[in-house]
Amino acid sequence: MNKNLYKQLNKYLADTAVLYIKLHNLHWNVVGLQFKGVHEYLEALYDGITENMDAIAELIRMYEELPAASMKDYLNLSSIEELPSEKIAIKPALSIVLEDITALDKTAKDVRSAADAEDLFDIVMMMEDHVAEYQKTIWFIRSMLAK
Repeated sequence: MNKNLYKQLNKYLADTAVLYIKLHNLHWNVVGLQFKGVHEYLEALYDGITENMDAIAELIRMYEELPAASMKDYLNLSSIEELPSEKIAIKPALSIVLEDITALDKTAKDVRSAADAEDLFDIVMMMEDHVAEYQKTIWFIRSMLAK
């Protein structure tokens, strides 16, 4: 794996880690008439993100590199923005998640392209799996936000 791909994977890991914390924030602080359903949905999302985080970090280690593994590193590398700890209505919460999942989808596609250029099929396959998950999540959230 070249250094550029390693940096892309570490950024992707950091984006995933920051989103993991952000999803907890939203899960704990979302309010509104559909609270229970959205609260449970956000929990399912962060459970899935946990699996992705671990898989990305292990993939980086398989290539004899070190994954970012501290909040400081994650915040320095990530393009996902943190949220303040405060109540948030359902629609804005879902809009935030949609924006962040769309960003992860783009990053995964970029990593996939870079890995494909190096014939690193294990990375390509993982990114394709992640993109498929993101596409379904994007569709699901858009449907939830539809009028």
